[in-house]
Amino acid sequence: IPPSTSVMIGHRAYSQTTPDASRGRFIRIVEVSPRDGLQNLPLPAVPTQTKLDLIAKLTDAGLRNIEVGSFVRPDRVVQMADSPVVLRSLPPAAHYPVLVPNARWLDELLALEDKHQAEGGKERLTDEIAVFVSATEPFSLANNNASRDKVMDGLKGVIDKAHSRGYRVRGYVSCVMTDPFAGPTDPNEVVGVSRRLLEMGCYEISLGDTTGEGNPDQWRRLWFALQESGIDTNKLAAHCHDTFAMSLPSLLALLPLGLRTIDSSLAGLGGCPYSPGATGNVPTEDVVYMLHKMGYETGVDLEKLVEAGDWLSRTLAVKNESRVGRAIHARRV
Repeated sequence: IPPSTSVMIGHRAYSQTTPDASRGRFIRIVEVSPRDGLQNLPLPAVPTQTKLDLIAKLTDAGLRNIEVGSFVRPDRVVQMADSPVVLRSLPPAAHYPVLVPNARWLDELLALEDKHQAEGGKERLTDEIAVFVSATEPFSLANNNASRDKVMDGLKGVIDKAHSRGYRVRGYVSCVMTDPFAGPTDPNEVVGVSRRLLEMGCYEISLGDTTGEGNPDQWRRLWFALQESGIDTNKLAAHCHDTFAMSLPSLLALLPLGLRTIDSSLAGLGGCPYSPGATGNVPTEDVVYMLHKMGYETGVDLEKLVEAGDWLSRTLAVKNESRVGRAIHARRV
């Protein structure tokens, strides 16, 4: 899309200036496989050492923003039960955000941080937490067992307390395209939730297509709605699930509009227990390959990334959902 052009979506024309020249060609990748990728795997639990090896391989490949776990009830999300151990075992080589759903689990993280410091820890365990809320009411009731407004009200104290301890806070908004129980999501609902999270102090909003049903036109429509509401699109990230193979086309549509942060998962690992049929996140290997071929920079070594994806798939005995990873690996053997 050339600078200062009009984009037609449906019957409406959107005037848009391409921000590539001012924002550069670097795309920030937020790797979510150690958390979003592993959390829904069936038992047995993934060994802690396997998680540490995974994070080490991701770091070695050049990834510097790696979501490493969740502070949640271990009986509800068994794969995340060892997140405190994982966090305390990591070298200070990258940003290691963790998901913290409410005040109780923020206190657990803070207690762990205090213990770490009391025992002589020189580096903080993490400098960032993530919070999440659904754009829609039905999914909030299923996923959080609480209304959307109740979840939002509780997050204000979490964000304030996190800031008081020096953490930055990232906000996840789920079901930005479709609610698995209620159908298509009104973009205005996403705008309202995103605006409120930013006003609470989140530095960035990750827009999650939980069901993977979004297409390029829908993503552009949402992007423009957020932009027209006054939200700074520099503070937005895209978190696509690849259920209908629409992730890469959707990301491709958003790049000329200013998208500069993409969530992805090694080997396409992931899913959602409350969204039947939803597959994993867009594979990091596929995202990096596309970006590099288009002249964008990521700081990621694709060869090492492919090796890590092949290793992870074999170690967990799961299918490698990265077509790029499978193709490159096949040429080596």
